[in-house]
Amino acid sequence: MKKIFFLFITGLTVSASYSQEVSDALRYSQENLTGTARYRAMSGAFGAVGGDISSLSVNPAGSAIFNSNQVGFSFSNQNIKNNSNYFGPQTTDKENSFILNQAGGVFVFKNHNPNVKWNKISIGATYENTNNFNNEVFSAGTANNSVDGYFLDYANYSNGGAPVPQEFVTLQPNETLSDLYQYLGSNFPNGQYPNLNGFSAQQALLGNIGHIIGIDEANNPNSTYSTNVPKNGKYYQTNDIYTRGYNSKVSFNIATSYKDRLYLGANLNLHITDYRRSTSFYEYNNSPLQSNATISSISFNNDLYTYGNGFSFQLGAIGKVTNNFRLGVAYESNTWYELYDELSQSVYTTSQAAGGSILNANANPNVVNVYERYTLQTPDKWTFSAAYIFGKSGLLSIDYGIRNYGNAKFKPANAGFGGINNQIDNTLTSTGELRIGGEYKIKQLSLRGGYRYEGSPYKNGITVGDLNSYSAGLGYNFGSTKLDLAYSYLERKSKEAFLASPGFTNGANITSKLNNVTMTLLFEL
Repeated sequence: MKKIFFLFITGLTVSASYSQEVSDALRYSQENLTGTARYRAMSGAFGAVGGDISSLSVNPAGSAIFNSNQVGFSFSNQNIKNNSNYFGPQTTDKENSFILNQAGGVFVFKNHNPNVKWNKISIGATYENTNNFNNEVFSAGTANNSVDGYFLDYANYSNGGAPVPQEFVTLQPNETLSDLYQYLGSNFPNGQYPNLNGFSAQQALLGNIGHIIGIDEANNPNSTYSTNVPKNGKYYQTNDIYTRGYNSKVSFNIATSYKDRLYLGANLNLHITDYRRSTSFYEYNNSPLQSNATISSISFNNDLYTYGNGFSFQLGAIGKVTNNFRLGVAYESNTWYELYDELSQSVYTTSQAAGGSILNANANPNVVNVYERYTLQTPDKWTFSAAYIFGKSGLLSIDYGIRNYGNAKFKPANAGFGGINNQIDNTLTSTGELRIGGEYKIKQLSLRGGYRYEGSPYKNGITVGDLNSYSAGLGYNFGSTKLDLAYSYLERKSKEAFLASPGFTNGANITSKLNNVTMTLLFEL
């Protein structure tokens, strides 16, 4: 017998676990190329160059290259275009945003004692918007399978391979949908059903209340669930993903120089994330009516809010092999995030039987699941760099970074994250990132260009494909003030499932094209 237990005010429920996805771990493990216009114009190839505020994000030893104090502010306009192909038809969505991309400063303290070989200490502080989540992707097409597979999968196989008990998907007298949905999320009796979590039971409940699925034998506790969606039909489906938010990083840097030959540095980083995703999936079929009521349309909505903060550190070194040739190496630690999730869901359906009236089902609990805090550990990264400085006329630089995305982990392990961690390890892989940048100076004018490549973080190379990016820019030195402009173009293909369930794996082929214009104003103090 169920007992309703309210932990907080009506409309909120506190849950132990949520159905995390591999894409959630990847979202906070990857960073877009951000920073000053000079840095972006050269595709971020600054690991052995230094001397730029954003170079600290690659190699913290880069601040010791500075000869004078400098502060700067960077603003970016980002335009992303997503072309979606879902079973033939192509749809396009665009999103434009204007952000404070980067701000920071480096302050240099020189030692003028000739007997001391450590002749410089630099201190820096920077802010960067490392990931702008503002985006929208719309997909539409006609599939051969229905979204009913999502609800059937949770209903029939999430209880250790057995069906969800009927008492958790059926309303009792004087019991509301909000009551039962909240109960499953906040006070689920894991002692009695150790293989079933509240999220799985909630999905089965929504499917049953929405008449998408039904119980085969009402009095058999081991009976499976069947679908009320007509089989062997054509299902017109749309999926709209709307995201907002950011991932930002505040870094505190210290670096030193030995004989202006060896540069060493370290960063302490504070990460802040705020991510909102609203998804709306719609399905319609015009299959012939049957004697029993069958589903003709389904609308399934999910609103996720993830927020929290994290910590990481970086170590780096740059060495002058000759006056013109430099080598660099940098290590970026794991980032340890403390994250919180809030999720709300609703299902709306329309059904009809032959000769009967249209029936509308509203499965909207009006409940926000507030999940317990959890930890995400993102993978660490190594970056190896080389640069050749052509006196005062320019430079050529190359960086190569290595990161194993399969090392991302949700914690604590005893909170039910073992399955998703195994999936991450089996799905994601180690990948390399290549950055090449160059600069040519004509008196006060600087011309810049760059190229960036990053391999797919997925072993299949399809879920998220390879990244290719090109950049160019220019800058003008007014003396104590510098003005820089940069343009970058990025393209990446992906194919991710609309919903996280083996019962419904449909997803669209997405080609994302990002255009970014950045302006930086620098002041030497």
